[in-house]
Amino acid sequence: MAIQKRIRRGLRDLRTLSGRVDAGAIPYRGYMKIACLEMERTRREKEKNSAIHRIRSIDDRFQEIEAEKHRLLSALGERDDGGSAGRRPTTSGKRMDCAKTGGVRIKY
Repeated sequence: MAIQKRIRRGLRDLRTLSGRVDAGAIPYRGYMKIACLEMERTRREKEKNSAIHRIRSIDDRFQEIEAEKHRLLSALGERDDGGSAGRRPTTSGKRMDCAKTGGVRIKY
């Protein structure tokens, strides 16, 4: 009698279900994709609303800045009409002309 040699088997020889397609798992995957898309849509909608809110806040600030600038220019104009015959106030020997440049430039 001859002793038969045993075949050694390793991890590569194990049979698994990983390569097989289960008909029951296909609808599950579809529903999972739909759920992920809905979550992404909700997140993007919140991002969009947040961006819109920030833009409105910035626009409101622009209006406040323009109103303040107009008020200051009007006050300077009234003061200049009163006694300095059309001269605008100067800073360090340079003339500031806010109406023409659209703002004040500050050098550091």
